[in-house]
Amino acid sequence: MGQQQILLKLTATRFIHAIKLFMTSDVGGRAGFLLASLIALFAGISALNVVNSFVGRHFMTAIAERQTAEFVRQAILYAGAFAASTVVSVIARFAEERLALLWREHLTRRAISVYMTDGTFHRLGIQGKVSYPDQRIAEDVKAFTTTTLSFLLMLLSSVLTVFTFSSVLWLISPLLFFTAVIYAAFGSFMTIMLGRPLIDLNYNQLDREAAFRSELIRVRENTESIMIGGSELRHIDRLLKQFDSVAANFRRIIGINRNVGFFTTGYNWMIQIIPVVIIAPAFMRGDMEFGVITQSAAAFAMLVGAFSFIVAQFNSISNFATVVARLSSLLEAIEEPSSPADISLELVEAEGSLSYEHLTLRSPTGEALVKDLSVLIPTDTRVIVAGESEAAATALFRATAELNPSGTGRIVIPPRQHVRFLGQRAYSGPGTLRQILAPAERSIEETDDQILALLRNLGLARGLTPSDLDSEQDWSTLLSPREQQLVALASAIIATPSYIILEKADAIFGHELLTAILGLLAERRIACVNFAEPGAPRSSYDAVLEYVSDGSWRWIDQKQKA
Repeated sequence: MGQQQILLKLTATRFIHAIKLFMTSDVGGRAGFLLASLIALFAGISALNVVNSFVGRHFMTAIAERQTAEFVRQAILYAGAFAASTVVSVIARFAEERLALLWREHLTRRAISVYMTDGTFHRLGIQGKVSYPDQRIAEDVKAFTTTTLSFLLMLLSSVLTVFTFSSVLWLISPLLFFTAVIYAAFGSFMTIMLGRPLIDLNYNQLDREAAFRSELIRVRENTESIMIGGSELRHIDRLLKQFDSVAANFRRIIGINRNVGFFTTGYNWMIQIIPVVIIAPAFMRGDMEFGVITQSAAAFAMLVGAFSFIVAQFNSISNFATVVARLSSLLEAIEEPSSPADISLELVEAEGSLSYEHLTLRSPTGEALVKDLSVLIPTDTRVIVAGESEAAATALFRATAELNPSGTGRIVIPPRQHVRFLGQRAYSGPGTLRQILAPAERSIEETDDQILALLRNLGLARGLTPSDLDSEQDWSTLLSPREQQLVALASAIIATPSYIILEKADAIFGHELLTAILGLLAERRIACVNFAEPGAPRSSYDAVLEYVSDGSWRWIDQKQKA
């Protein structure tokens, strides 16, 4: 129980913090204006509802007493009140949607910025603490902003309704007023008790729906491999199991909704009967006009509806609680400081050359992969890192790239803008080639002809023209994996870094093309470090960083050797 209270308090704190952050942001002025407008509009709606109740009262009384002139006059007032209510309600809805969109824009931009900074997106994927962060940013942020604003405005409307209609109902019958309060309290309590399991079930439903959708996306992205491998039946089985999980959880949600529905439906029907039962005897005795019955029924419904906020919105509230919990867990994971597996491994960014100082790396089983490595890799040097064990090269590449490094010692690496990494897999994604090769945030001196010439020199044998650079395409589907690697390499070269660090480039490009690439990098005075496969040719490099199975290493300067 204590842990639940702590979680609830943390969620409430983050909820309030999110609102404060929005209201004090660069769009806070516009948000404040829209919010103030909404408060004024909802106050106007509440006032018009009171006017409508009295106009309706006199309108019905005129009908009951057959007063034609009064009937016409009240009908005109009724029409005018409805017209005014329509205009104010539509403008309020417009302002609400604009404010919700403004909040979503602010929160989404902030979430994406934090998620894509300092390797947070990679860290979350490795840790696995948060499932489907993409869905939480895309869908949960939308639901959070829209639903939060909707709830706040409904709460404001309920408060205004309580203030305006309490006096109306009290003037009609104090007994009816107390009945409304007690009835609403009873309804709220019963709804909470019956529907409490929905919060956890809705949380699970979102995760299971995301898992099912993710499995379908994997099938779509690997259609050719599945077709060639003839593994359709295995994937059908996986998809159906994922969907069975979705359906089973949703059946439980339907069952809870049925139980809640039995109560809330009867509860809402009784709202129409209770005021008439209480007021009708007074009308029959001649103590009240007929219009008072209709006014009391409307006022009772409005007041009970205001007090019964939980009853009327319980499904939405349970979904909202789920969204807040999911976003809260995402923020908690994002804000959690990244801590390497072994804090004695120090990674330092500094101007100058890439170097390793007393670096020791071990496998998950504790086996030494690299022992006490101390070497400086000069600029304008082509180096191959190779040896007997593929695991050592992989571990050293990942440590250099700061991919969940674990070990002891020190790695000194130039700032990120002076180093480019190319792993075994490249992802081009949608966009234009210009955006991939020369992002807007980088100052590029290459002309279009020079960019195309570079692509041809790298062996990208496609008849590309300058207009193709600005063609919007999904290059991950148009280009083969090898061609995507070439585009990534071209982007790295255009950025003119001090170092380009490759992983198993010999296996990706082949020895002949790799030799040409090393020559191209030498012409541009760009250092290259290739963490190669065991047995890769070494003749095209200036130096070899060689390691053996016991973790020892040696530096071979092939220039001096030649």
